[in-house]
Amino acid sequence: MAGLQPVRGTHDLFPAEMRRHRHVVDTARAVAERYGYGEIATPIFEFSEVFQRTLGDTSDIVTKEMYSFTDRGGDNLTLRPEYTAGVARAFISGGLKNQLPLKVFCHGPMFRYERPQKGRLRQFHQIDVELLGVAQPQADIEVIALGWDILAALGVSDKCVLELNTLGDMASRTAYRKVLVEYFQAHKDKLSQDSIERLDRNPLRILDSKDEGDRRVVAGAPSFHEHLNEESKAFFATVKAGLDALKIPYKLNPRLVRGLDYYCHSAFEFTTEALGAQGTVLGGGRYDGLIETMGGPPTPGIGWAAGIERLAMLIAEPPTLPRPIAVVPMDASGEAKALELAQGLRRAGFAIELGYGGNLKKRMQRANKVNARAAVILGEDELKRAAAAVRDLDSGEQSEVPLDRLEAYLARFR
Repeated sequence: MAGLQPVRGTHDLFPAEMRRHRHVVDTARAVAERYGYGEIATPIFEFSEVFQRTLGDTSDIVTKEMYSFTDRGGDNLTLRPEYTAGVARAFISGGLKNQLPLKVFCHGPMFRYERPQKGRLRQFHQIDVELLGVAQPQADIEVIALGWDILAALGVSDKCVLELNTLGDMASRTAYRKVLVEYFQAHKDKLSQDSIERLDRNPLRILDSKDEGDRRVVAGAPSFHEHLNEESKAFFATVKAGLDALKIPYKLNPRLVRGLDYYCHSAFEFTTEALGAQGTVLGGGRYDGLIETMGGPPTPGIGWAAGIERLAMLIAEPPTLPRPIAVVPMDASGEAKALELAQGLRRAGFAIELGYGGNLKKRMQRANKVNARAAVILGEDELKRAAAAVRDLDSGEQSEVPLDRLEAYLARFR
């Protein structure tokens, strides 16, 4: 029955996988905090215009992938397909101009209607970093270094390659766009229909087309670097020198682009070959014109997003949960005391497993199943002496411990 299955492209996160997911988020948050980034959360849906104005009417996300709907009040809303637009909207509507530079970290689910495959779902999750209000190349260096340090903290930086490019400033982009359009017009008969439609409105997007025919045309396209002015070259040189100083390796990729006009200067991706076709695990760039495009004050910005599912697939097994201590009443007479004792130990910071029924054998089997470190056995004789039998489930050794000293004794099993 279809209604009892998860919707195509969605995925249940059960405890073992959720532990990996949470490890990615917790690690990223901790590293971001060391850089001074505060955590925020934006709504899971926005007015559709927020994404239409920022992602471009010709982008695949807007034309093919957004989950949009009209609510009961007649408003056109969209489940967020990415974080940056919502953060920019929050900056404008929250009146945060006086808080610049603004450094934020966030995480949560995104929604895109695309073909589900390994590491790519219709509901997926991202961590995201945005730095607003800094026009200098030091901001580019910082956010890239933050991404690198998060990957290193997760133990996956050695599996990733930083690919780096510059899009130049607006003057450089304008000059390059003119030359690029002339080149593509001369080869228009070899372009895909999607690229022909982008030729007038968004020609830079043709450079990252996945169509094989487009790729052959793009291979001969003029280079962006040949059309950079001196200011853009100096900006990029500073970014590269900063990464060199921090010993963050990178590979120049002149075909790495961002198609919309508000993007400029640094564009970057951390890619991996460990996940097959889905090679990008973290990507971002500078978007100095975005907030002005949305109707806000001119505000430089740079940021990146990383897929949590993809990172979770790359990491080694995260630290395991603490092994619990099983509280085991031998009979009905110990049930009430077991409940009271378990609650007291939990409030003292212990992980406690308390069974819901069964004889001693079944309760001990349950303790072994949950990989308990020790068992606190409450028998009638022990309770008369205000004591419990504590069994080390690794060594098998067992000791009688007074209840008033139990908490201190169990500290060795934490």
